[in-house]
Amino acid sequence: MVAAVSQRSDLDLWRTFCFLCPMFHWRNVRQLICLFAAVCILTSRSLADEQDFQEEFLKREYSLAKPYRGLGFSSSSQWDLMGTAMVTPDHVRLTPDLQSRQGAVWSRIPFFLRDWELKVHFKIHGQAKKNLNGDGLAIWLTKDRMQNGPVFGNMNHFTGLGIFVDTYPNADKRYDRAFPYISVMLGNGTLSYDHDYDGRPTELGGCTAMARNAIYDTFVLVRYSKHRLTLMVDVDGKQEWKDCADITGVRLPTGYFFGASSATGDLSDNHDIISMKLYELTVQRAAEEEEEEEVTIPSVDNTDQFQVEVEEEGMSGVQFFFTVLFSILGLGVLAVVGLMVYYRKESRRKRFY
Repeated sequence: MVAAVSQRSDLDLWRTFCFLCPMFHWRNVRQLICLFAAVCILTSRSLADEQDFQEEFLKREYSLAKPYRGLGFSSSSQWDLMGTAMVTPDHVRLTPDLQSRQGAVWSRIPFFLRDWELKVHFKIHGQAKKNLNGDGLAIWLTKDRMQNGPVFGNMNHFTGLGIFVDTYPNADKRYDRAFPYISVMLGNGTLSYDHDYDGRPTELGGCTAMARNAIYDTFVLVRYSKHRLTLMVDVDGKQEWKDCADITGVRLPTGYFFGASSATGDLSDNHDIISMKLYELTVQRAAEEEEEEEVTIPSVDNTDQFQVEVEEEGMSGVQFFFTVLFSILGLGVLAVVGLMVYYRKESRRKRFY
């Protein structure tokens, strides 16, 4: 209905310009001015209609935004807080800039949409210098909710989707990766997130995003449609999305729960969620796509293409040299001690004769 009214209004505007322009003596300049004005008005109307179209498909029951109504411990709440998470007028703080804290916010409503887009506005900031902060936050769509654990404040061996904003490098610095780093993992209940290697063995894709102590608003966008998962970021104030990961063949079950969690250890930061807005996407599907079998366990086609070979850290040349040197010195000391003991026994034996 809205689209029909918009098209009729645009047509009336076009007819008006076509009527007014012939009133002038047709010259090239006047023709160009009329044409330019008509295009500008029609374009502006279409952009406004597109914005209205997006807002129409905002799913508020799955969204978290100011003034954070429906968030708390009452029976009518749509979101639950856990751990150190607390609500302020400007954000939901998952963890403060203190050591050994865990906090989370979880939706109570199971999610059943097939095609969707999640836009997360977050902020990570603290007093510590770079690489002396931690640990990061995670966005979840999982089977289980409200579970404490070692994976950014959530359980390990989870079942579902995890988006990790990792701010501290645990792995050896020789890996070609700058932090903060955003990565994607799909858990099936048996896979383990490896903190020692920053989740590389189970990572499906990711990118560097300088989101900590940023002077601009920081966003991450997760889009899932037709078994394709796309991850984009906006952290440099240009108000444009940059590709971060694009994964095909992803199969996610329905009935899972959205959430966000964070954890600090010996190092810390403030981890804030400002908003999580969920949009339903309208996608045309063929008949055979509508009759697809129900997905019960998260999976991704051709998993081998995402495997990352993580080599055990070997000894460097300097380490090898000192290892051999101290081994030789140790053997020498043992030999000297052995000879001293031998000669002492021999001297005692000669006294008896």
